[in-house]
Amino acid sequence: MSAHPGRLSFEPGALPATMEALRLQPALLDPFLAWAATLALNGVLSHRDHELLALRVASNCDSEFEWVEHQAYALNAGLSEAEIEAVRGAIEDGGWTPAEAALLRAADELAIDCDVSDETWTALSEHYDSSALVEIMFVVGQYTMLSMFANAAGITA
Repeated sequence: MSAHPGRLSFEPGALPATMEALRLQPALLDPFLAWAATLALNGVLSHRDHELLALRVASNCDSEFEWVEHQAYALNAGLSEAEIEAVRGAIEDGGWTPAEAALLRAADELAIDCDVSDETWTALSEHYDSSALVEIMFVVGQYTMLSMFANAAGITA
């Protein structure tokens, strides 16, 4: 991972570092926090599925900050330490359920192609309803944006 320490100066506080840095543009903070809270707390995906996506994105984006932050959330969502580490590896080596494998493939495809293949969409559709399918794409997009922000701003764990 290429870190850029010191790109943004902010005082550490009660919020995660990405949110403390976002305070530098105060007009964005409250709307973003409302969006992030809605996605994390009121979504239809299980917390486990949400965290699988967040971790895969952090790994794909090589975001140390997001990876470390979401390890704790993933443990609270029921993932084991071995499963968390397996998120970084090949999908076929992780022992994932078909639904989990489809989630991880979707995160990979969105990272590479900004799209989901028909095959992956079909696999996701076997396990998730339309509202969850929409949420999957937004969760991946949310953590891609946060990973990019943390990486570019030099925010590390």
